[in-house]
Order: sequence, then C-alpha cells, then structure tokens
Amino acid sequence: MLNAVTDDFVDHLRGTLDAAAFKQDTASYFTEPRGRWHGQGLVVAPADTDAVAAVVKACAEARIGIVPYSGGTGLVGGQVMPDGPAPVVLSLERLNRIRAIYPSENVLVCDAGVILANVQQAAMDVDRLFPLSLASEGSARIGGLLATNAGGVNVLRYGNARALCLGLEVVRPDGTIWHGLTRLRKDNTGYDLRNLMIGAEGTLGIISAAALRLVPRPAKVGAAMLAVSSPQAALDLLALAGSHIGDGVQAFELIHRQGFDFLAEVGPDLRQPFETIPEWSVLIDLGLPAGGDPDAALENLFAAAFEADLVTDGVIAQSVAQRQALWDIRENIPEANRRIGSISSHDIALPLSAVPDFIAQAGAALRELGDLRINCFGHLGDGNLHYNLFPAAGRQRDDYDAVKADAVRVIYDLVAALDGSFSAEHGVGRLKVADLEHYGDPVKLAMLRAIKQALDPLGIMNPGAVLREG
Repeated sequence: MLNAVTDDFVDHLRGTLDAAAFKQDTASYFTEPRGRWHGQGLVVAPADTDAVAAVVKACAEARIGIVPYSGGTGLVGGQVMPDGPAPVVLSLERLNRIRAIYPSENVLVCDAGVILANVQQAAMDVDRLFPLSLASEGSARIGGLLATNAGGVNVLRYGNARALCLGLEVVRPDGTIWHGLTRLRKDNTGYDLRNLMIGAEGTLGIISAAALRLVPRPAKVGAAMLAVSSPQAALDLLALAGSHIGDGVQAFELIHRQGFDFLAEVGPDLRQPFETIPEWSVLIDLGLPAGGDPDAALENLFAAAFEADLVTDGVIAQSVAQRQALWDIRENIPEANRRIGSISSHDIALPLSAVPDFIAQAGAALRELGDLRINCFGHLGDGNLHYNLFPAAGRQRDDYDAVKADAVRVIYDLVAALDGSFSAEHGVGRLKVADLEHYGDPVKLAMLRAIKQALDPLGIMNPGAVLREG
C-alpha cells in the first residue's frame, strides 16, 4: 500500500530542495486537456537531475507515489492521479537546459523539461532538423514525449520519438541514476534499456535527459492538398507517391470532409482550399535535397494520380505561406473537434491495407447505433487514424450516454479483428488500462507486470497508469 504525502514529508523535502521547487499555484498541474480527471498531491519542480533523484529516493523510503509531470498535454490521463493516497507530482519544467549540440554528429543533448519547440529551434540554429512535430509542440516537453513515444505528422519519414533518441539519463524508482546518455548509433551490450523506458509513461523511472537524433534540413519543401475518391484511393496515392518521390514524402494526412465542415461551423476561421469540399482529401508534404523541385514533383504526382482515377482536384502550395495555410487546416481540426465536443475520441492504428475496410465497416456499424457524426482523419502514412464521434447537429453529447460504451466497443473490436491497436500514439495512461487488459495478449501483460515488479517493486512510479495497481 502507498502512503499519502504528510506535513513531515513536506518538511523533509524542504530540507532537500530549494524554495523555488515548491509550486504555489498548482491548479494547472491537476487538470488534463480533455477534462476527464482532476488530480491531487504535492507539486514539486526540482532544479536538476540530482534533485529529482533526491525526491524519488525520499518517496521510495516513505512509500509515496510519484506522478511525473512534463508538459501536461497528454490525452489519456497519465499526468494526473485522481484517486488514492496523495502523491508527489514531480514536474520537469526546471530541467530546461540544452546541454550540448554536435552538428557533425547530428546529435542534441538536452534536459527532459525542454519544450519541443525549443529543441526544434536549437536544431535549426545549427542548420539541422529535429523532425518530431505535433500540435502541442509549443508546450509539450521532451521527457513526456519520450515517455509516451509520441508520434505526430512526420512519422512516415522519420519515425516515432523512439526512433529519434540515442540515449537517456533516467532516475530509477529507488533514486539511483542510470547514466545512459550515449550518443552512439550502435551499442550491443545487453538489453535495450533505452527503448524499455521510452513509452513506459513514467511507470519505470523518470527520464531526466536525452540524446536526440537530428537530421539534415531539407533544402526544398512543398505541400499539396489533393481530393481523392475514397480511402482506398488515398492509400493507392500513398503508394504512387512513394514510387515517384521516395523518402521525400515527409507526411501524408487523410482528411474527411467532416473536419472541414466543423471548421466552417465553429472555427477557427480558415480559408478553405476547395470551392466544393471533397468527401476525402489528403495533405502531402515533401522535403527534398538541394536540386530537388517539390512543385514539379507534386505536379507530376497529380498528373499520374489523375490518370489513374485516384484524384479529382488539387491545390499545390506556391509559397511558404500557402504551405502553412494548408497545414493550418490540418492542425486546427482538433481544435474544431474540441469546440464541437466529442462523444468519444479514438487514437487507433491499423495495417495500411486494412484502413479502407475499417472505415467502411466501422461507419456502417456505428450508423446502427443512431444519428451521429464521424470525423475520421490522421496520419495515413503510418496507419494512425483519429476516429472521433460527435453528436448530430442540434443534439448534445449527453444524448448519447446510452450508446457510448457500445460505440467504443464496436470501434475497438473491429480494430482488434483487423490486427490493429486501440492506442497508436497517445499511450495507455489511466484512460485505457481496462482496454489493455481486454485486448492485450495475456503473455504480453504478464511480461509487462514482471518488468514493473522488477524495476519498481514498491509500485511508486505513476501508480495506476498503464497497469492497474495491485
């Protein structure tokens, strides 16, 4: 059993940490973006790795739970603990240094509390690119992004956060520090502890620093939004783009017209790229080396796709501003979703060839449950769909309380039947613990629990996230 934070424990920490570590205004640390839970606990923000280790050691000795807090942008409740003995909420915000940059190695080493946008800028300052990119990059921090193995729009070319990390520094559940901050590309000296910690959501230790992989900046970039006849046509277009352009395709986003309709209904007010919004469209983004011509590549791709009856219309960005305008549409769809208010939201992954079947079968099954709107969009290039359900126009979310659980089960059962995953890039957190138990392979679950028991025998690290307590 875990213990709650006590006044004596707080006094002990005050003798260990500087005064700035104790946060006075703590309300923001107890909320999460979708408003499902409200957290609790003592919020501390240690100044460096040694101070983090001191807090963790004290919590281990007192058997007090720790909830690591990064940017607070997670969507599955991993950063809040609503129930149980009051924990320590350990914020990484003061671990915010870029420790070193090695342009010739394409490596950047930073504290875990550095905001993603600042890492991107530091890379740009030495003419490099840190390609992890997502909507919350202005507030999400590196430690949380690695702890959740974040994805984003560039996974097609550059991979998830896991693929962009070479080494880690981690504070273990007993307060000792694993100095794994290597810059090596090859190191076959035992179990891969780095990849064990990445995606563990703070349940096995606290990432305090990372060595990140940079890449050369593309010399030429371009983007186009193309109207496609169906999800299958979008998938065929992806294959055609690969044949024509190769790994110059950085992102390939599928967008249903419902996203455009929501933007028109509730904003943000953005210029629509088509006079008549198509049922389906794709946003394709290119990054080419010097000598490449993204406009010509996109024009040739459109011509080939039109001849193959895959596309019916298209807009090719003619400037940096036009490229950004196309991306503004994609990046503001989640904000429009938020303003509408979803019945339920789903971050799913499917084998690429199964995506069209899923969209067709899920839509048909959900229509049997009632009148609702489906906004399906996401990273088709890596098989990750954001499949979200909304009330019909003029109705409220509460009207669907009786069918919400059935709708979720329809979606996840079909995902499982098609060899997909109910969590593509958001993680498990607290929201999807029961789903992991329901859909997870029993042998995998046993292995996860064995790892948790071996590395965190007291169960103090992010209690209740990923795996149920006890």
